[in-house]
Amino acid sequence: MGGCFSKPKPVEVKVELTLLEKEKEVDGLSPNGKASPFADSRPNGALGHGSDDDSTPLPLYHKPRDYVEASVCHVKDLENGQMREVDLGSGRALLIKEHGEFSAIAHKCPHYGAPLVKGVLSKGHVRCPWHGACFNIATGDLEDFPGLDSLPIFQVRVEKDKVIIRANKQALQSQKRSKPMARCSAVINSNTGFSHVLIIGSGPAALVCAETLRQEGFTDRIVMCTMDRHPPYDRPKLSKSLESTAEQLRLRSVEFLQDHDIELLTEKEAVAIDVKTRSVIFEDGLRMEYKKLFIATGSKPKTMIYKGQDVENVFHLRTPDDANSIARLANNKNAVIVGTSFVGMEVAAALTDKAHSVSVIGIETVPFKHALGEKVGKAIMKLFEVNRVKFYMLNEVSEMVGQHGQLKEVALKSGKVLRADVCVIGAGSIPATGFLKQGGIHMDSRGFITVNKMMQTSADGVYAGGDVVVFPFPPRNNKKVNIPHWQMAHVHGRAAALSMMGRAAEIKTVPYFWSAMFGKTLRYAGYGEGFDDVIIQGDLDELRFVAFYTRSEEVVAVASMNYDPIVSRVAEVLGSGKTIKKRDVETGDISWLTDKGSQ
Repeated sequence: MGGCFSKPKPVEVKVELTLLEKEKEVDGLSPNGKASPFADSRPNGALGHGSDDDSTPLPLYHKPRDYVEASVCHVKDLENGQMREVDLGSGRALLIKEHGEFSAIAHKCPHYGAPLVKGVLSKGHVRCPWHGACFNIATGDLEDFPGLDSLPIFQVRVEKDKVIIRANKQALQSQKRSKPMARCSAVINSNTGFSHVLIIGSGPAALVCAETLRQEGFTDRIVMCTMDRHPPYDRPKLSKSLESTAEQLRLRSVEFLQDHDIELLTEKEAVAIDVKTRSVIFEDGLRMEYKKLFIATGSKPKTMIYKGQDVENVFHLRTPDDANSIARLANNKNAVIVGTSFVGMEVAAALTDKAHSVSVIGIETVPFKHALGEKVGKAIMKLFEVNRVKFYMLNEVSEMVGQHGQLKEVALKSGKVLRADVCVIGAGSIPATGFLKQGGIHMDSRGFITVNKMMQTSADGVYAGGDVVVFPFPPRNNKKVNIPHWQMAHVHGRAAALSMMGRAAEIKTVPYFWSAMFGKTLRYAGYGEGFDDVIIQGDLDELRFVAFYTRSEEVVAVASMNYDPIVSRVAEVLGSGKTIKKRDVETGDISWLTDKGSQ
């Protein structure tokens, strides 16, 4: 990481920081269709050089009535580095001015629908204010994750000092597009026990790996196997929206995968790998050989030792079915959450408007102490207490008490007994790599698969990514780390796919995660493991704050609530390779971080 910031000078903020006081992160799920006809078109925003020519011929069924054209502003209404959301009548677009040129793209992030005008514009891309995804303003392409889809782009021209946008109506409405993908050229029988690329898992690492291969022109067989019975779905939403169905949460439909020749085998549990014969054995006896293998099995819940484990109504939240059952059983009943992980706390928050009572058991003094520090943890804990959640900290479960196989009570080692009609275990996780113990693939003492910067394991032709790996992290001098974020799994999937195709790409992303509780969203960027101090600006009591996590004299991570787009701004700075010094954030003046203009 190079350089550091000097003391900030007063600057005029051209686009004011807008706080999302009551965000509505709607279920903006990915589409299940083919690429927009504008997928490869280019905007033309140079002053005085308007053109209606598309770089890709339009299908015959596209008529002039399929388009809308509107004058949206005067050329002087925007200065360099500014963005504006504009209405074209049939939909809205994001107008951008950078380096004297205008461009226009969809105005919503395809991931969860965040308004990109509230994001960060920098060096040819826009970073989402909610979860950090980045989009190229010239092509609309997704450049950093999370999410699967890119943005449609719209033509811009200037006539008589008026900025005019011409857009396809369908693209305006969809606000997203899929990148073009190759098809499988081989004639394959679905019963053939060989795949050129075999993927174990169906989370974001697995799905992005498969889609990236197709986007990069891979035309051989791809088979994705999963223990789950559902097509890929948005697992982070499970703990935040317990009543959502697998259909509502899906990332891609079966039809989408079929259209792009990505074969999905559900309810297939891998039980052994033989790297010498390049084959995977599944629980049902299926044996499949591979040329390249990608392991993305994620994590599984930590087991707990207590008496009475045969009682029902105890869940580890893993699937939409689990989430739906928890919501149903907790209705007007007593719910107990064991563990103060992000998943456990999100479930507790989600149950407060359903359950009669919600109790949380934790072994630390406050929730999130290890990840966010004691002060932030206490502030969030207070939010839960205001919403009638009872905490039993520095406690552990000694027994699950049931009657006729149904959970009735949870007994603590302190002697306290809690009434419980449903219990959710959220006490952390371990890598799901038990099936690899005799497989000849190197793992560390904790069971994580070790990979190099190209996501290659110790075995030839075998790659791994997501929660199951430790990988070299450039900001920590390539120290091997595990970062179990949804966003990071996307990055690993793309890196593995490119590596398989001989197009190795260094991981330059800034880790980014989020948590939602009681309508408030915590955002976090960076890698704060081993932080030694926390610098807090804002008001913790009002949950309007930004917390900078430092190691020695350097800021290594940031968390915030109600302070957008500060986390995305810090991610942008860190992603550029610059260093933020502790002294730069101790002054209380962080206006230099909240300016959304180009840097």
